[in-house]
Amino acid sequence: MNTDAPWPSLSQARARVLGIQAKLHRWSTGDTTARFDDLFNLVVDPAFLVMAWERVAGNRGARTAGVDRVTARAITAEGPAAVTAFLTDLREQVKSGTFAPAPVRQRLIPKSPGKYRRLGIPTVTDRVVQACLMLVLEPIFEADFHPSSYGFRPRRRAWDAVAEVQMFASRSYEWVFEGDITACFDEIDHTALMGRVRRRIGDKRVLALIKAFLKAGILSEDQVHRESNTGTPQGGILSPLLANIALEVLDEHFAQVWAAISPTRVDRSRRRRHGLPVYRLVRYADDFVVLVSGTREHAEALRDQVGDVLAPMGLRLSPEKTTVVHIDDGFDFLGFRIQRHRKPGTGKRYVYTFAAKKSVASIRRKVKAITKQGTNHALGDLLRQLNPVLRGWTAYFRHAVAKATFGHLRHYTWNRVIRWLRNKHRKTGWKALRRRYGPTGWWPRDGETALFDPASVTVTRYRYRGVIPSRWAALAHIA
Repeated sequence: MNTDAPWPSLSQARARVLGIQAKLHRWSTGDTTARFDDLFNLVVDPAFLVMAWERVAGNRGARTAGVDRVTARAITAEGPAAVTAFLTDLREQVKSGTFAPAPVRQRLIPKSPGKYRRLGIPTVTDRVVQACLMLVLEPIFEADFHPSSYGFRPRRRAWDAVAEVQMFASRSYEWVFEGDITACFDEIDHTALMGRVRRRIGDKRVLALIKAFLKAGILSEDQVHRESNTGTPQGGILSPLLANIALEVLDEHFAQVWAAISPTRVDRSRRRRHGLPVYRLVRYADDFVVLVSGTREHAEALRDQVGDVLAPMGLRLSPEKTTVVHIDDGFDFLGFRIQRHRKPGTGKRYVYTFAAKKSVASIRRKVKAITKQGTNHALGDLLRQLNPVLRGWTAYFRHAVAKATFGHLRHYTWNRVIRWLRNKHRKTGWKALRRRYGPTGWWPRDGETALFDPASVTVTRYRYRGVIPSRWAALAHIA
């Protein structure tokens, strides 16, 4: 496509982008040392810009503004001509070299009582350019990423990471090294990160764009501008990919260890007979565990080893939160509690996954916060706030041993909603409330909107998928 041609339709743009991505992935897979020197033209290609806009305007962040107070939804509301004008102007800025990222708007998101996660909100303009870079870079670096990494990657889910942990822990990997990286997204060293990016990317204009985003700065909630000398802000479209590139040092290290000491089942059996350890890494973004077939001492020895691997990237382990546990004692990973128990009525022991206590406490806090608000609105409005929260939480944990937990959540939510109704109608008796809000049984309902029942969710086991083919490999026929 001539990049000066009229803007393509969404279907035309999608076909062109997928075809080019498949080629990039194939070339990157075919030559693990190849550097790509002509990518800038793709970043400013109308098809890539159209796909980038579709991503930015189609997610929940479309209603969120950066430091310029402009939202994607507001641009969309002005009509297709406004979107085309916006993309045309942005393309000219990037092509001419006049584009400069704005500081990200920082918001503190409550994570747990007294703790917050720093979320960076880029401007709409910056999000579109980042999305373009993501479309170009992701298929290249996906060829290098190891199977042990699951976070923020196409076709991979948190359930896959948990299933792999469960599978190995069910074998001889009984000791678990729980790694916790201190402020991972905030402390990644820019020089080291760019060095790893340059292994694959030789286009200086693309490298300059990436570096510009890293150095864009942060505007805090109290309107104080801070320089960003380290890290990549959480909330940016490009940040997860950059974090995975940085943390790939960990995946590479354990892949090399695996290849050197235990490439075959016979080798692993021989090591175990001689009292030597075997390691397996499972990582989801900056959350990771190393499963150890060996002794506690072997697992403890990983502290210094992992610390040395992370140090060149400017990262460090938290001494307080990095622990070594036995699978019988259990540990938390990605919101799940993974622990080995004896099956009731038998002498056999199995590794089970549950919703972690912190996860249950978190959903209770959310339900309480929603039902604690004022009663000057209708029950239906309250239920429309509650139901998506309950559906999302139960959907995430439906593959755990969670039937009792879902029953508890059902009881807790019901009580909170009833308390809200009693406060709203203080002079109305119980029977009258039931007739009004529970006509088909005492389950809160307002017209067509009923309270979602967590206990109605079917609990099913998630099967370990083994080798997960890359999205881009599946698209090879397009190229």
